[in-house]
Amino acid sequence: MALMDFIKKQFIDIIQWTEDDGDTMAWRFPMAELEIQNGASLTVRESQMAVFVNEGQIADVFGPGMYKLTTQTLPVLTYLKNWDKLFESPFKSDVYFFSTRQKLDRKWGTPNPVTIRDKDFGMVRLRAFGIYAFHLTDPKAFHTTISGTLESYTSEQLEGQLRNTIVGHIADIFGESGVPFIDMAGNQVEFGNALRAKMEPMFAGYGLTLDSLNVQNISLPEELQAMLDKRIGVNMMGGMQAYTQFQTAEAIPLAAANEGGLAGLGAGVGVGFGVGQQVAASMAQSLNPTPAPAAVSPAPTPAPAAVSADEVVATIEKLHGLVGKGMLSQAEFDAKKAELLKRLG
Repeated sequence: MALMDFIKKQFIDIIQWTEDDGDTMAWRFPMAELEIQNGASLTVRESQMAVFVNEGQIADVFGPGMYKLTTQTLPVLTYLKNWDKLFESPFKSDVYFFSTRQKLDRKWGTPNPVTIRDKDFGMVRLRAFGIYAFHLTDPKAFHTTISGTLESYTSEQLEGQLRNTIVGHIADIFGESGVPFIDMAGNQVEFGNALRAKMEPMFAGYGLTLDSLNVQNISLPEELQAMLDKRIGVNMMGGMQAYTQFQTAEAIPLAAANEGGLAGLGAGVGVGFGVGQQVAASMAQSLNPTPAPAAVSPAPTPAPAAVSADEVVATIEKLHGLVGKGMLSQAEFDAKKAELLKRLG
């Protein structure tokens, strides 16, 4: 009966893996109750490696090539089973294939802003995203720490772990570098290299090699970016004084559109033109900025100084334009025009 059972048994004489997708990283050869024929052929293609596991222990690792499986080509397996050199019977082991092809264009990014400490802005929240590439180099480590006895294991199953670990180290890189956000955003290659160096040991522990890691963008959340844009605008205009003058000029048509016309401009934007004289002064200052005078002690308000004819004409033209836009009534325009003309005296 034992002889008949032996005759009915099926033996495996060809072991190979033809990858049918680009995502599978580990695949277990279907053994069922089959045994491997002594002298069977093992084919490991380029971009593959194979591992023999016997009773839970890794017996041997094969790189690309074609092998005839005998007790001579499986010395570790022979030792585990205490086989002698003359053993010629079929044997049973689990065979796992691993893909060593490079996994390209893997995306990483911060799903939520990461809080960091910055030299220029203090505590800020930033976002970053990019791509990375890796490949499997140590199937023994990958089998032991990641894939185990699963029938197959894909890169999609692993990506969440890799991506989140990369994101988790962004704050560390900023803190260790001491480089301000503005400078780091302008040197994304250096930032990517620093992040890659930080991540390589973790990848190696999984039996992987991190081939590249690129940072494509570093940015602040929208509300912080708007504040940064305003700060940049102030610096481009020559500082806060020039920016304030620009804001004053921009506020004139807005004040005229409010209830009360330009009469409320002084209270609204701090230019206090009264019946027209201060509008002219603000316009003149915006068009011809001068250095701010040194601070002096408060003194009684002096009599309004006379303004030049050019300033009065420019202001009247500005006011007339507001009448055409419906922002100022004809009566208001006539009254303020009269006041401005009196200043010429």
